[in-house]
Amino acid sequence: MSANSSRTSTGVAGLDDILYGGLTPNRLYLVEGMPGSGKTTLAFQFLLEGVRLGETVLYVTLSETEEEIRSVAQSHGWSLDQVAVRELTPTESTLDPEEQYTVFHPSEVELSDTTRKFLDEVDKRRPARIAIDSLSELRLLAGSSLRYRRQILALKRFFAGRRCTVLMLDDLTSATHDLQVQSIAHGALLLEHAIPSFGVARRRMRVTKFRGSDFRGGYHDYRIRRGGLEIFPRLVAAEYRGASNRERLTSGVAELDALLGGGLERGTSTLIQGAAGTGKSTVAAMFAASAAGRGHRAAMFIFDESAGTLRSRMASLNVDLDEPIRAGRLTVSEIDPAELSPGEFAHNIRLAVERDQSSVIVIDSLNGYLNSMPDEKFLIAQLHELLTFLGQRGVATVLVSAQQGMISSNMSAPVDASYLADAVVLLRYFELDGEVRQVISVVKMRGGKHERTLREFRMTDGGVSVGAPLRGFRGVLTGIPEKLAAL
Repeated sequence: MSANSSRTSTGVAGLDDILYGGLTPNRLYLVEGMPGSGKTTLAFQFLLEGVRLGETVLYVTLSETEEEIRSVAQSHGWSLDQVAVRELTPTESTLDPEEQYTVFHPSEVELSDTTRKFLDEVDKRRPARIAIDSLSELRLLAGSSLRYRRQILALKRFFAGRRCTVLMLDDLTSATHDLQVQSIAHGALLLEHAIPSFGVARRRMRVTKFRGSDFRGGYHDYRIRRGGLEIFPRLVAAEYRGASNRERLTSGVAELDALLGGGLERGTSTLIQGAAGTGKSTVAAMFAASAAGRGHRAAMFIFDESAGTLRSRMASLNVDLDEPIRAGRLTVSEIDPAELSPGEFAHNIRLAVERDQSSVIVIDSLNGYLNSMPDEKFLIAQLHELLTFLGQRGVATVLVSAQQGMISSNMSAPVDASYLADAVVLLRYFELDGEVRQVISVVKMRGGKHERTLREFRMTDGGVSVGAPLRGFRGVLTGIPEKLAAL
C-alpha cells in the first residue's frame, strides 16, 4: 500500500511503512512498553525527524534527569542541540521535612504544579512535536484513576488547540494495566521484548490502535542499534502481486538442467533434500553462481558454514564464487543464529530482492533456520509467506534441507517443507561395487515437465558431473540397489 503524503514521519522508516506513511499530524499517541523496550529511543527519533524538517520540538521528562537523557542520546550519536529538554523531576528540596505537606495530600499540590510547569513550557515554545516521558509519574501524582483520566483528557484538549503531535510514553509499571489513555489516544503502539532460551533479546512491536486509518497489523520484529530502532515490517505477500518472469535459470551442468526440465523457473521454489554430504549446498551454490555469471544478481543466506569455507569448497569444484562476489552480482550472508529474528531475516531477503534486484535466493539450510529460533512459533507459516512473496517477485528460490540418516529408505527431515516447494530435488547415498556413491533425482515439479530418472551425481576435483540414467537397477533410493536380471 502506498504511503500517505499527509502523514507525519515518525523518523523510523519501518514504522512509517507499517503506518502507511506515518502518524496523522496534530494528534495524541500512546507508546507502551516495559523498561528497556526502546520507548525513549523511539521518542527521540520522532523528535529528531522534526528537527530535520525544521520544526520546534520539546522533550519533557518526569522521571529522569536531563543529564541522563543527554547520555542516552550521546550513546546513539545524536545531538540534542535543537531539542528542548524540560526536566520536571522532583528537586532535592522535596526531601526537606519543612517542605512536606501537612494539610493537603501531595498529589493535590504536585500534580497541579507539574502540569502548570509543563503547559507553560508548551505555550512558551509552541512546539510541533512533543514527547512526554513517562505517564507512570502522572498516574502516581493523580492518585486515582478518575483524576488521572480527567488529567489526560484535559491535556488532549490543550494540545488540540495548539496544533502539535504528541507522544506519551508509558512504562507499564503499574500494578494493573488500565486502558484509560489507550481509549483517549488517537493511536497506540506496544513495544515488547523477551529473553529466549538462547541468544539476544527478541523485540517486537504492534499497532494496537490507529483511529480512522488503516495500518499493517500483527507483530513486527525490531532491533535497537546505535542510531535508534530499526523495525522490520511484517512481510505481507498479498501486497506484491504481479506478473512474474518465467525465465529458466540453468546450473551450468546440462544433465542436471535436463533433470529439471531445463533449469529452475523464475517465480518458483525448489527444495533440495538429502543426507549430510550428498551435495545439496553445492547444487544450490551452482545455480547462484551460474545466474551471477550470466549477469543476474543472486543472494545466498547460509546458516551452516562460513562464507570462506563455501568459497574454497566451490573453488575445488571449479566453481568460482569470488569473481561474482567482487563484482557485486553475488552476495553471501552468514547468518548468526543467536542474533537473528524471523522478521529481520525476512527483511534482509526483501532487501536483496527489492534493493539489489536478486533473481536467485538460496537459503542454506532450513535446518539451521528452524533450529536457530526454537522459541519462535509459526516459522513454517512465515516461510510460506516468504516463498509466496519471492514467487510473486519472479525470484527463483532454492531451499536446502538436511535429512536425518545416511543410507536408508526411512530418511526423515526435522520439518516437512516439501508441500511448500514447487519442485523437490532428492540426493541420496547408495552402495554399489564396494563404493558409496550419490544419486540425484527430481521427485516433484509443480506444473512442469521433468525427468523421472535417477542419475549418478559426482563431485571430484574436475568439478560436478551428473551421469546417465541408472538403468538395470531397482532399490537405488533404499541405498542398496539390486541389479535386474537381463531379459
